[in-house]
Amino acid sequence: MTDHATANLPSRDLDKTAAFYVALGFEVGFKDDGWMILSRGNLQLEFFPHAELDPRTSCFSACLRVDDLDALYADFSKSNLPNDCWSVPRMDKPEVMPFGLRMFHLIDLDGSLLRCIDNRATSSAN
Repeated sequence: MTDHATANLPSRDLDKTAAFYVALGFEVGFKDDGWMILSRGNLQLEFFPHAELDPRTSCFSACLRVDDLDALYADFSKSNLPNDCWSVPRMDKPEVMPFGLRMFHLIDLDGSLLRCIDNRATSSAN
């Protein structure tokens, strides 16, 4: 295994978090009462219990950098998440940011922000 880092995100309920992410194409690789690891291809997210978390004030986040942002967006869109600025969970559409990265954002059911970033835009921004 090569060196890597993974995001550690909070979950008010690991079972509900697992169901949410499985609907997005992730698989449960490990789960017990105190930790959960989800994978989708080379993407990996880890979760810890945080029963008292307020999703509307959560400041947890992670970046998912992918080679095919449009395919990821299409897969995530199958979950029919709302696209407004108030819903939790929600997801916006891919766009090119003022700083040059092409990306979209997903807020999960616990208020964690996933910045989904196109690797091609990242490499051309360097």
